[in-house]
Amino acid sequence: MTLLAILVGTLVAGIGSVWVAAWLSFGILSRYTQHMLSLAAGALMATSFLHLLPEAFESEAGAHELFLTLLLGLVFFFLLDKAELWHHGHEHGHGGHHHGGDPDPAQASSHDHKAHGHGHSHAHQAEDKLRGQWAVLAGDSVHCFGDGILIASAFIADMRLGVIAALAVLAHEVPHHMGDLAVLRHGSGSRKAAIIKVSMAGAITALGGAVGYVLVDALHDWLPYFLVVASSSFVYVALADLIPQLQKRLSARETASQILWLGVGIGMVVLVSAVAGHSH
Repeated sequence: MTLLAILVGTLVAGIGSVWVAAWLSFGILSRYTQHMLSLAAGALMATSFLHLLPEAFESEAGAHELFLTLLLGLVFFFLLDKAELWHHGHEHGHGGHHHGGDPDPAQASSHDHKAHGHGHSHAHQAEDKLRGQWAVLAGDSVHCFGDGILIASAFIADMRLGVIAALAVLAHEVPHHMGDLAVLRHGSGSRKAAIIKVSMAGAITALGGAVGYVLVDALHDWLPYFLVVASSSFVYVALADLIPQLQKRLSARETASQILWLGVGIGMVVLVSAVAGHSH
């Protein structure tokens, strides 16, 4: 009975939060697609610095070990990004000359300069769009696994506490999943693909719940490290992927709009954290 409650609670929290975030992002806020990147940066940084890291540092784990985990996490997600871009570039390079027949030399020379320019800009756009996707999904998966363990712990302690924990996680995840969906939508251009990918990461909450049910005592000491690894992915994506895209020369009005939406992203996480904190 407890295991069934854990699985239902983790699936509602993990996947339900993605669907609520998608409804908000692609429904009510769909007209503000560009502003969603600013909101995403604010939400991801606030989730890390105001929710995940404080929770990790409130545990009995040593500050030195947690900071080392944060540093290694940032380096890992940097290398993950590099590997993905290299793989993409490698595939792109191999796939470029298979259109059948040799081109006319005169045409080739006349279009050479344009093609090079276009190819260069397309390569840069592809790299910009690809960056951060894998880091977001990997960090999301770790974060969701940790959430599953937290929900399982709460259900094992008390059924009502488990329900509250599942609802608190659902509420907490909505602003942060809005950020994830903005990053993935920007990367793939497809709403459906973004929702499916983030939903799959959200489903890992149930895996965390099942593992937590079996190994709740043994895994309890590792929770702070899960939180810090998840945090490192969100900090990396916000600072290495989203913020540079916002660092363009804009008018005063557009800059103010960016800052406003960044503040909205931070404010949403602060508000939800405060409400969830009072409900405990």
